[in-house]
Amino acid sequence: MSLAIVHSRSLDGIHAPSVAVEAHLAGGLPSVTLVGLPDTEVREARDRVRAALQNSGFEFPARRITINLAPADLPKESGRFDLPIALGILAASGQIPDTALNDYEFAGELSLSGMLRPIRGALAMALAAGHTGRSFILPAASATEAALVHDAPVFGAHSLLEVCQHLRGETALTACPAEAEHAPALSTNDLADLADVRGQTQARRVLEIAAAGAHSLLLVGPPGTGKSMLATRLPGLLPPMTRQAALESAAMLSLNGQFHAERFAWPPYRAPHHTASSAALVGGGTVPRPGEISLAHHGVLFLDELPEFDRRVLEALREPLENGRIHIARAGRQAEFPAQFQLIAAMNPCPCGHLGSTSGQCRCTPDQIARYRGKLSGPLLDRIDLHIEVPALPPEALQGPADGESSATVRGRVCAARERQLARQGQANARLGNQEIERYCQSDPAGADLLRQAMQRLGLSARAYHRILKVARTIADLAGSDSIRAAHVAEAVQYRRLARE
Repeated sequence: MSLAIVHSRSLDGIHAPSVAVEAHLAGGLPSVTLVGLPDTEVREARDRVRAALQNSGFEFPARRITINLAPADLPKESGRFDLPIALGILAASGQIPDTALNDYEFAGELSLSGMLRPIRGALAMALAAGHTGRSFILPAASATEAALVHDAPVFGAHSLLEVCQHLRGETALTACPAEAEHAPALSTNDLADLADVRGQTQARRVLEIAAAGAHSLLLVGPPGTGKSMLATRLPGLLPPMTRQAALESAAMLSLNGQFHAERFAWPPYRAPHHTASSAALVGGGTVPRPGEISLAHHGVLFLDELPEFDRRVLEALREPLENGRIHIARAGRQAEFPAQFQLIAAMNPCPCGHLGSTSGQCRCTPDQIARYRGKLSGPLLDRIDLHIEVPALPPEALQGPADGESSATVRGRVCAARERQLARQGQANARLGNQEIERYCQSDPAGADLLRQAMQRLGLSARAYHRILKVARTIADLAGSDSIRAAHVAEAVQYRRLARE
């Protein structure tokens, strides 16, 4: 047979479209031609495949070889097509049977010795392949993460020779176990404990509200008051991830080659430096890849020194904060990534950081303070649910044993509040749309009157109105109340300090 077809997959954003690798052998001068919109990495496969076949004991056909990657209008990148190209050549030249090829999908990069190297995006490809009913054969290092998907068997191989022996029926590959069932449960013992935080009673309270309702949070205070410390404690307060959320989060990390199976179902925590570019934060590149906001999908994104980020970078957060997705458009490619992250940001009150401090060290002029705070636009601040000041602590608060609640204790209340939300509306309060707010976040008459007065006196926007209602709904859930009362609204209003300054 001079024609063979091997099934594989490409990556297009979070999607993994099917690719048919067609290998055709014909007479003429020996040559290898790759068509089907391959990029440089894929075109280089001809040399890797030639060496891998010869070093694995196979013959590289001295014929005119044409490899077509269909569909032709879908760009192909990375070395994941090495394995299917090699198998296509072997099947077309009769060195392995082609009868079993239709039952599998293949992906893997080949070394010159014929060993298989790991690839990125294995989990995303396995998610797509599960709907076809075909099994997936991958490098052993990538098969572990792909096995988290239960839809179809995943086989891991260490070399091209092992794959060929499996297809010949000589030595069968062993299907990888579904590691998700054996993944370690999230334990606050493995994360930073809230009990380590001294004082800051109000900040601890707001952190609990943020965790319970998946709300975004801005911490403002002088250096050394515990803002970063509080942010790192948030993952230990979050409820367990659902299986679907864990798979979505793992797929995003897999696209960048950053997924670790031992941390499956743990909420991601991302903390990029303030020098990060827009592409690093929201995603991009010639071949679009997810940025930090998508890598934090269903987890926490911590931005320390918020005003030090480039303003254009910060403004790019506005859309994903609102709708939980980011659309990347380039001249030749477009991609959409999920970005349902929980933003935690921290900043100083002024350039030197000591504004309002009892030490009297601040020497910033009003103009300098205005320029510093002006780096954060009103629309961006409006989209952050909770704003809280983290004051400097007196020396006596830092001495003696810690007496605050542990993460495990607070997490129990957070989980109970989140369960109320899921039972009532099927999602966290922060994700509610306008119609759902009208249905689930109505306050009693006293609370409604209080919110009306706050809107008039503080000049709050309609967006702030809805966000106050969602925060008040979370406060009521933490209190075990079915209705939103005036006390819940009053507490929610006070957490809009920066938005009204």
